[in-house]
Amino acid sequence: MAETSTSPATTSGGASPLLSERGKTSIADSVVSKIAGIATREIAGVHSMGSGAARALGAIRDKLPGSGPARGITQGVSVEVGERQAAIDLDVVVEYGVPIVDVANAVRDNVSSRVERMTGLEVTEVNVTVDDIYLESEEEEPPAPERVQ
Repeated sequence: MAETSTSPATTSGGASPLLSERGKTSIADSVVSKIAGIATREIAGVHSMGSGAARALGAIRDKLPGSGPARGITQGVSVEVGERQAAIDLDVVVEYGVPIVDVANAVRDNVSSRVERMTGLEVTEVNVTVDDIYLESEEEEPPAPERVQ
């Protein structure tokens, strides 16, 4: 009986598309982190990513010269990438009123699909930690004008 697989990360016989007779393809952790961060933010109900401390530091970092929006893409994303597999941990803030379990499952499905399709890596797990719930009333107040100019 022939072995078949529907995952793009494996071919018959369990070989990885990243390893061929013509050479080896390596995927950096930062690449997987960016894909996972973007895929997470595509899900309705995800307000932002990162734990409270990471979000506070990210807000400060974003105000520094030379720090573009690309740096924030990987905030709240931690990955372990091997030759054939990847494991991903995500810290998210969800919007109030959305079913957290549904959002977490949608994130898990989207991240796995995007990473596997784009990299050829098999995603072994996607762990989602909900660190906070976003309430519109908690929106930060604008800073007070400076007294001395």
